[in-house]
This record gives sequence, structure tokens and C-alpha cells, in this order.
Amino acid sequence: MSDSTLPQPFSDLESFVSDWALPTRAQRYEARLSKPFDELVAFYDAVAPRAEDAIAYLNGLDIDDLPDDATRLLHLLYSMILVSYAVNVFKQNRIPDSGAAFFEMVAEPAV
Repeated sequence: MSDSTLPQPFSDLESFVSDWALPTRAQRYEARLSKPFDELVAFYDAVAPRAEDAIAYLNGLDIDDLPDDATRLLHLLYSMILVSYAVNVFKQNRIPDSGAAFFEMVAEPAV
């Protein structure tokens, strides 16, 4: 693997890859629950302003044949979306007033 794990235009987001470029929703949700809230905010604040550019970049590729670096970028976007609820709506990692309730996802997105 090269030094860069993301497409070059998004190399400024490299520091988030190991924690947030996770392949499954369950892994992303576990990361959201296990990290301090300020880390969620820092991740969201770094990725959200780049989201439109990342989407435009990914739209230029064949979704069925993404290179590894683009797949990691897509996973970062998935994590940013999941974290956005915690940061912008709930203002905490967990869904308020949900107690021990947990929703188990039975299917993942195709990519």
C-alpha cells in the first residue's frame, strides 16, 4: 500500500482513515458510540466541508469498480453521515432517551 490511503485531492483527511473508513454500518455505529464526543465533532468538522467535492469525485468513477482509495473515501462519507446526527441533532453520541434500545441492521448498502 502507498503512503496515501485516500485519493490525492483528499489527502488532508488521511488522519481519519484508520478510525472512520469502516466497511460496515455496525462498525461505524460502534465507533460513534465509543469515541469521545469532541472527536466526533472534529471528524465531522473536517469531512463535512469536503463532502460535496468527495461526492463529485466519486460520481466520476464506476461505483461497481471503485479503487481501494475511493472505497475508503466512500466509507469516510458514510461515517460522516452517521456522525452528523450525533453532532447536529442529538448533541451527544447516543440517541437521547433510547435507553438500551439498539437497531440491528440486516443489510448493508451494496457498496
